[in-house]
Amino acid sequence: MSRSHGLPGEFGADAWTAPARTPLYYPDAVTLAPGADRAALVSRVDTAAPGATVKDSFADLDLAEAGFHVLFDAQWLHRPASGAARAPGLSWDVLRDPVALRAWALAWDGGDGNADLFRPALLDDPATFVLAGRSADGRVLAGAVASRSDQVVGVSNVFGLDGGPDAAWPGVLDTVHELFPTLPVVGYEQGEDLTAAVRHGFEPVAPLRIWLHSQ
Repeated sequence: MSRSHGLPGEFGADAWTAPARTPLYYPDAVTLAPGADRAALVSRVDTAAPGATVKDSFADLDLAEAGFHVLFDAQWLHRPASGAARAPGLSWDVLRDPVALRAWALAWDGGDGNADLFRPALLDDPATFVLAGRSADGRVLAGAVASRSDQVVGVSNVFGLDGGPDAAWPGVLDTVHELFPTLPVVGYEQGEDLTAAVRHGFEPVAPLRIWLHSQ
């Protein structure tokens, strides 16, 4: 996402960081190994501008002394490679063009004014797949973003306009399975979204934490 906004990040030994403020909802740093060096991590994040966030992937950092507070706690999720019973009424596909992406983003946003987060450059990333569930008349009613690695498929931004994530997960999982039949699916959720994911075969496997810099 950051790269699609013209902001490439940098991988270090124990964390990925961005040199400037990342897009809304996306962290400025992500820990990649347990026991990340707190001081080194914070030094690579722009805390002068409002809204700096850190995705503490192992929930093992204490960033309070660096001026952060816990925004929320969540759970990493894992689901073995398999499809799901696709809910009737929606036709699922992978978006290929900016016009379709815009329609998807407006449906995802629900009128909050943040649809511009999803820029056409996102479609150029060979590891990113924007999934759309459409009604018979072509309207986007559900969707998600799948990110493929060599070992897993990460799924995020799951939404359903009628029925919430429960209406989206069957189609999302079937589409991911069609694209990558041997890869397990991972992600993270909290609250009711976590409960919905568990209903669709995910298992919580570990905690994570999101920190927000206090201004």
